[in-house]
Amino acid sequence: MLHAVIMAGGSGTRFWPASRRLMPKQMLTLVGDQTMMQATVDRLNGLVPADQIRVITNAALVDKIAEQLPALPSQNIVGEPCKRDTAPCVGLAAAMVAKQDPDGIMAMLPADHVISSNDQFQAALRRGVDLIEQDPQRIVTFGITPSYPAESFGYIERSEPIDSDSPAAYSVARFREKPNRATAEEYLASGSFYWNSGIFLWRASTILDALKQHQPAMYEHIMAISDAIGTDQFPQVLQERFTAIEGISIDFAVMEKHEPIVVIEAPFSWDDVGSWQSLARMNPSDADGNTVLGKHLGIDTSGTIIRSEGGHTIVTIGVEDLIVVQTKDATLVAPKAAEERVREVVRQLTEQGLDELL
Repeated sequence: MLHAVIMAGGSGTRFWPASRRLMPKQMLTLVGDQTMMQATVDRLNGLVPADQIRVITNAALVDKIAEQLPALPSQNIVGEPCKRDTAPCVGLAAAMVAKQDPDGIMAMLPADHVISSNDQFQAALRRGVDLIEQDPQRIVTFGITPSYPAESFGYIERSEPIDSDSPAAYSVARFREKPNRATAEEYLASGSFYWNSGIFLWRASTILDALKQHQPAMYEHIMAISDAIGTDQFPQVLQERFTAIEGISIDFAVMEKHEPIVVIEAPFSWDDVGSWQSLARMNPSDADGNTVLGKHLGIDTSGTIIRSEGGHTIVTIGVEDLIVVQTKDATLVAPKAAEERVREVVRQLTEQGLDELL
């Protein structure tokens, strides 16, 4: 059976002040009329039953996510006791899937991506399932054809084609970390590199075996958690054992070491919605190039991203290339070119103990 696990533990600090500890990016409505979490679950409709969809998130977010996803069984929304990166999240999820379905195939999906076509997305997942059924040891990932020399994404270098079916699938030559500008331009020109989407498909047993081989200490903790699933001791064991795991990404832990790995050329459009400027790509702009979510009156305003809440009207005069975001208790005004410094704001608020703004 196909299972889906949604990774929803991110904090989304680059989307402050809208994104907060108890309402991070994946729980916001930034594109369309659904939250990003709801859109991720909806993308699986008709392919994966609700009782085979799990969400792994921050323990503090479990109740709020359950409110957004009432169709999911409450036990399928699992809170990590602490932040430990993606490999422990994957291990925990795989242990849960394997407990229910020892031969289960699982899709790992970030909760904060925008994907254009549910039909094309599901077709790509079905293609991945077929490839795994041909070789149970395969790990499948999904590569995004790059449209510009991005420095903010990891890359996947493809090798030989697997077959002639569609969408195209290739053996993976290697994974590459986020490059500098010159290297990213080389990747783009070569035509053999994809952006790493962070979407994976594998048998639960395969990824657990890979963790056993490459991360034995982590595997031991995950197996202890697995043994406690369905018992009264599970919360305590999860707390103790998960906290003891050393955090590491699944790319470093397994993907750069495992064979065989296949990359499917994604037939869908994709955006990781990494910062406020993503909204300009995902939403329509007015005649002056402004992206407006909320109420806005602009005079001599161009190239500006505006987001307001609660019926609040933002007025701008004689400005260009700004980010203006209003919430009930904070307002951000920044040049687009300085958007990476939003993380610095969050850091300083933390240092000053202004928890009410976090």
